[in-house]
Amino acid sequence: MARLRPEINAGSMADIAFLLLIFFLVTTTMDVDSGILRVLPPPIDPNAPPPPPIRERNVFVVLIDYQDRLLVEGQPGNINTLREQTKDFLLNPNNDPNMPEKRMTEIDNLGEVEVSRGVISLQNDRGTSYEMYIAVQNELAAAINELRDDLSKEKFGKPFDELTDEDLIKAIREAVPMAISEAEPKDIGGDR
Repeated sequence: MARLRPEINAGSMADIAFLLLIFFLVTTTMDVDSGILRVLPPPIDPNAPPPPPIRERNVFVVLIDYQDRLLVEGQPGNINTLREQTKDFLLNPNNDPNMPEKRMTEIDNLGEVEVSRGVISLQNDRGTSYEMYIAVQNELAAAINELRDDLSKEKFGKPFDELTDEDLIKAIREAVPMAISEAEPKDIGGDR
């Protein structure tokens, strides 16, 4: 009579493998590139008249060269002070004739408010690092978001990002527009 050899029951191995697969699918996170959130303006109608020229005093020029050096309004700049410089430029608290104009505008839910005509012009070099580019973008966007927060707190008693009424959000955006103009990268700062 042949001797019986003991066997390992492998019938449940498929179930265990399936459970492990489900576990890793549920607990694993995927890195998703979110990019920079920007709403681009609609395309310009080719039959529309050209927009009026922007006065030089209304343009806040920020340049980044290939060595990641900042040039703000023609002067060497610092990423740590860029946010405050941007806010000062857009607010023009002393009505300096060399800073942007403001116009009184009637906006629903806000009434008559001063709206800056300032535009931030950002230009990069082809050799600008991605980290510096994102840092400058963050500072410019943060400056505008802080201005929106200030106006929202003044008018509605809460920060801009806590507003839930779309009409109020639209009013704040209209009063403090995200006016950032970005040109194609160039070779800024001479030869390398």
